[in-house]
Amino acid sequence: MSKPDPDPSLDALLGPGAQRRWWQRRTVWLLAALLLAAAIGFFWWQGRRAAEAAPRWVTQPVTRGSVAITVTANGTLQPTRSVSIGSELSGTVARVLVDVNDRVKKGQALVELDPAKLQDAIVSAQATLASSQATVRQSEATLREARANLARLEEVAQLSGGKVPSKAELDTGRATQDRAEADLAAARAAVTQAQATLSTNQTNLAKATIRSPIDGVVLTRSVEPGAAVAASLQAVTLMTIAEDLTGMQLQVNVDEADVGQVQPGQRATFTVAAQAGRAYPATITRVAYGSTTTDNVVTYTTRLDVRNDDLSLRPGMTATATIAATEHTDVLRVPNPALRFQPQGARPAGSGQAAGESRSLISRLMPGPPRMPRSGGRSEAGAGSKPGDAHSVWVLEDGRPRRIPVTTGLSDGKLTEVRGDGLREGMAVITEQQSGPAAR
Repeated sequence: MSKPDPDPSLDALLGPGAQRRWWQRRTVWLLAALLLAAAIGFFWWQGRRAAEAAPRWVTQPVTRGSVAITVTANGTLQPTRSVSIGSELSGTVARVLVDVNDRVKKGQALVELDPAKLQDAIVSAQATLASSQATVRQSEATLREARANLARLEEVAQLSGGKVPSKAELDTGRATQDRAEADLAAARAAVTQAQATLSTNQTNLAKATIRSPIDGVVLTRSVEPGAAVAASLQAVTLMTIAEDLTGMQLQVNVDEADVGQVQPGQRATFTVAAQAGRAYPATITRVAYGSTTTDNVVTYTTRLDVRNDDLSLRPGMTATATIAATEHTDVLRVPNPALRFQPQGARPAGSGQAAGESRSLISRLMPGPPRMPRSGGRSEAGAGSKPGDAHSVWVLEDGRPRRIPVTTGLSDGKLTEVRGDGLREGMAVITEQQSGPAAR
């Protein structure tokens, strides 16, 4: 029996979709795709949460070098030796032969005063000397005459048997001789005085030309030609000369709380504003016992020797010095945060089971609310430690932290000297534990 043909009018009414099976429907595949995307998203979210929950370690290497306790002080640079040039004479400045920054030699003329009055004084002294010398010759002649007269009187008295001349005449002759000798002595003293006056005037004339007492550099000049110098009123400073600017000294004021750590021979560095970023070496040569009090702050003047071969430093510059009061060299150093670090969930000495081990297997497998990370993963243990204290550092080996006991030494506030078995240069010590999304 033959199968009847489908009714074309029915196919036209129902459409071609009436003949599809359920797996051929578009809605079914759309729902399946949505479920698959949701599953993939869920597993990706779970993986991301697991990655974010894993700890991330911030490390720094163990280094070898020096650790120093430093003292900071401020001061000014000064020449090792400087001379203030003045004038012993009053007068008018005729010429100024040098200027600031000029190099001068010992004995070189710097300033000349007007010599007119000094030259006149020399002429006057020479005339006085000549007059005194003439008086000496006159006194010598008078003395010779008095001596001859006395000799004749004594000869007559001897020949006459003492009858003539009279005793009064002999006494007068002897007195005349004595007066002549006294006049000669006075005349010779006057010559000596005239010679001294002449020598003083000649010295003053020489000092009218002011010369450098040392080899050096002119730092300051406070005189101009035509200026009047009144040396009798006060000490007059015409200019200042520094002997050698390749060697200078830095005088700093060390606070009374730090002066006990500062000793001669210690090394230091200092900086000046004119040479930003450059540290100059220096050596302490003297720590004053006398104190200086300014605004109720007690300080002690400390002198440091400085080399200035390139002349980049100038007198009067303000400097900030850092003195290495105590220094240990060639030691292992770790950053200070490494001494305070304690891993999250680490079991303290003498404690029971760690907090992370108390959780059940199900609670560890089931996702829970995210935990807030601790503040940097650090512990305050070790804060304010002293040299010789026992601490520990955690090193990262094969991605896992390992504890190493150490003994601390000096600390400069950033790095601390440590000693411990198994600790080597270059090891990665943990300074911080982080969790949560990684910084991008």
